[in-house]
Amino acid sequence: MGDWRSTGRRGGWQVLFFFLCLCALDSVTGQARYSIPEEQSEGSIVGNIGRDLGLEVKRLVSGKARIITKGARQYVDLNRDKGLLVVKERIDREELCGQTTPCSFSFELIIENPIQLYRVTVEVRDINDNAPSFPKDELNFKISENAVSGARFSLESADDPDVGVNGIQNYSLKPADNFKLEVHSQADGGKYIEMILQTPLDREEQETLSLMLIATDGGEPQRTGTVRIHITVLDANDNAPVCGQPVYKTDVKESSQKGTLITTVSANDADQGVNGEVTFSIAHVAKEAKELFELNVDTGEIKVVGKLDFEKSRSYQLNVQASDHGGFTDTCKVVIQITDENDNVPTIQLMSFSNSIPEDSPPGTTVAVINVEDADSDGNGVVLCSINADIPFKIESSLTDYYTIVTESTLDRETVSEYNVTITVSDEGTPPLSSNKNITVKVSDVNDNPPKFDQPVYSNSIQENNSPGFSIFSVRAGDADWGQNARVSYFLDDKQVNGVTASSFVSVNSENGAIHAVRSFDYEQIKSFQFNVTARDGGSPPLSSMVAVRILVQDQNDNSPQVLYPVQTSSSLVAEMVPRSADVGYLVTKVVAVDVDSGQNAWLSYKLQKATDRALFEVGLQNGEIRTIRQVTDKDTVKQRLTVVVEDNGQPSRSATVNVNVAVADSFPEVLSEFTDFTHDKDYNDNLTFYLVLALAVVSFLFITCLVVIISVKIYRWRQSRVLYHSNLPVIPYYPPRYADTLGTGTLQHVYNYEVCRTTDSRKSDCKFVRPCSQNVLIMDPSSTGTMQRMQSENNILDEPDSPLEVSLMSLNYSKLH
Repeated sequence: MGDWRSTGRRGGWQVLFFFLCLCALDSVTGQARYSIPEEQSEGSIVGNIGRDLGLEVKRLVSGKARIITKGARQYVDLNRDKGLLVVKERIDREELCGQTTPCSFSFELIIENPIQLYRVTVEVRDINDNAPSFPKDELNFKISENAVSGARFSLESADDPDVGVNGIQNYSLKPADNFKLEVHSQADGGKYIEMILQTPLDREEQETLSLMLIATDGGEPQRTGTVRIHITVLDANDNAPVCGQPVYKTDVKESSQKGTLITTVSANDADQGVNGEVTFSIAHVAKEAKELFELNVDTGEIKVVGKLDFEKSRSYQLNVQASDHGGFTDTCKVVIQITDENDNVPTIQLMSFSNSIPEDSPPGTTVAVINVEDADSDGNGVVLCSINADIPFKIESSLTDYYTIVTESTLDRETVSEYNVTITVSDEGTPPLSSNKNITVKVSDVNDNPPKFDQPVYSNSIQENNSPGFSIFSVRAGDADWGQNARVSYFLDDKQVNGVTASSFVSVNSENGAIHAVRSFDYEQIKSFQFNVTARDGGSPPLSSMVAVRILVQDQNDNSPQVLYPVQTSSSLVAEMVPRSADVGYLVTKVVAVDVDSGQNAWLSYKLQKATDRALFEVGLQNGEIRTIRQVTDKDTVKQRLTVVVEDNGQPSRSATVNVNVAVADSFPEVLSEFTDFTHDKDYNDNLTFYLVLALAVVSFLFITCLVVIISVKIYRWRQSRVLYHSNLPVIPYYPPRYADTLGTGTLQHVYNYEVCRTTDSRKSDCKFVRPCSQNVLIMDPSSTGTMQRMQSENNILDEPDSPLEVSLMSLNYSKLH
């Protein structure tokens, strides 16, 4: 409720107090009204705003309640701790409102979290602190002695800044022997006074008169103001001026420039000569009107001399007095109406503003509260408020002249981090006037984006035999958020890879995503492996994403070729037989080798390094086939020793050597005779000679016995052979590896089956080899001369269970006529 302090005449104020109580009850709708007298001392209580608005003191404190005024001065302050409105500085009603009644000022009380807005109006009551005063201390009149009763003389009224009952209530004239007073009210609320002659004057009896005009107000205590009137009685002038019309009405635009003619007042005097000359004057005018208008005393033209403002005053009344030289006067009224023009630009004032809002703010979140005003009236003062349309905000009207800017849709800082809001206000005048204000709203980050890797799947390779700790490559994830929410850390998903955990293979740097090898890799053991890396940001709660990483192990040439055939032994001599009738290109044997590496590291080439007779044999560069390059003659040595080098295609290349013994002979005994002293291993101990001779004798006996049996059984087939051997010695057939008689016609067909290495997929560098079922070779054992052994080699290096390669057999049939 408002605090009303009566200063007197309590019966008259009770009705007004009751009316103010009714207004105060309306505070629940956002308004409160109080009434206080002017000139209150600082700290005086205006009212209990917390109680009147239904607000608790703790709400005023927590909501940071404060007063917002539109002008430069703040007359009232808020005591938040007590919820009271108190006078901040002395209030002079006359300075604040002038003659306007009732006199009041308004301000807004704003409370935050959530924002609440209340309008408070304080009415300032007048006290009788000003006495009436006249513009002049003395007034001089010249009145003809023949002035008739009822002649009127205009007097300047007194001015009292107080209003209402404290303003001027009556005028009195002393002495009142010849004149009486008549007070007239004007349309603008002012008053003018006329002194009316009651008793004719007689210059001969009294040439001058001295009167006292007294103005009295109605305040308590009562105050008065006086002016002395001096009257000079003139000789007869029997005609008074007459105004052309009693009232002049005119309209003038408030934008009129200085010197603009408003109207012209005219008057006629029936007298002639000096007594008929009329001059004009403004009998009484307010101080404001004197500064705005000017009257030409000779022509009666009224012009603008000041800046008109419709918002300050909408009309003025001038009392123009027409006077002749004989002292006769007549008064007319000039009513000037000021027409409004759209000369005031709407104003914008931010009452509350949040320059930063979280990006997860729901639609309808308040961003700013603004107040807009236009001092013009009617359509010129109607204000339309809007904001730019390219932003996710909208503007809503709350109280009169108040607007709220709220979010219209969800925000995304990663798309737009800040918005420039342009507030535009315009009136409906012609032409319309507008103004705008720019505010910047920043969108604060929320952890709503998980890290995102720059690739859906990472794949990279590493050379085998790497050093532990070797940096393979780095994964990279970006986060669209900002600050701590965008700080990404990397973690290894320690799942099983080939039966062991991923951490035993690689490690991930949590800061930069660099992947390091934990151990050295062997291509022959593991060719590739895959694991997952998780990227997690530093938000609360954190968000993460996962990516698959595939590591390919690249082969290096770290394995030398391995010779599969012919098999090298340290205790026996393996020899291949070449008949002396062999033609050019005769296939002696084939060197078979493998390389457990892959790709070009496993591409093998064969070269003949040393040979007893280089002109007799050659080695196929790609297939390792040993063939004759000329016709074998009787002069060729029986014993031929070839050294073949097998090289891979790696960088640097690796190699292996194999010794191939070749017997150039047409019969087995010839071979035995030549090979008895052919030592396979030069490092044999000479102490074994005796045992070797004994073994050779035993083997020779057994061999001759077997030979006789074989000749008897096979004699028929040998006769049907297409190519016959003619020799003085018994013919002993030689069975090369994989011998087969396919036709059964007696013709020997020598079929040689060779092991061919091939890769099942060169891109994967896998080699598979066929395992031979058996091997038929001629073995010359120095300890058993003349013995032919059939050795079946069922196992070789490729039969090892840990070998990464599989052996496959491709049979290449080479048919030779013997």
